[in-house]
Amino acid sequence: SKVNAAVYQDVLEHFMLPAADQLYGDADLIFQQDLAPAHSAKATSTWFKDHGIPVLNWPANPPDLNPIENQWGIVKRKMRYARPNNAEELKATVRATWALVTPEQCHRLIDSMPRRTAAVIRAKGAPTKY
Repeated sequence: SKVNAAVYQDVLEHFMLPAADQLYGDADLIFQQDLAPAHSAKATSTWFKDHGIPVLNWPANPPDLNPIENQWGIVKRKMRYARPNNAEELKATVRATWALVTPEQCHRLIDSMPRRTAAVIRAKGAPTKY
């Protein structure tokens, strides 16, 4: 289904809360999310306040430092000439292409995080080569 505020809060309630409790117990927790409409809805903000969970302030257009975005870029480039004819072929092509990604490629992206973070800090949040 489409993720609206109600669906998002249901996911938070039934999945995030139990996982956070299992992983962090009584330790302090700050939740991070982007500004998707379901995340920034007043009802969602109220849900976090009612549950006593602080949310990290997030800029409107932050640089995307998540290495998974670069990983998806690698997969897209590998699929550039693929021409699936339907949704099932597309899914199979994505799975097969994703399977070609090596652990070394993943580690290189993760290892690049200090450089990426430093570049964003130097650029004061403006775009970087990453």
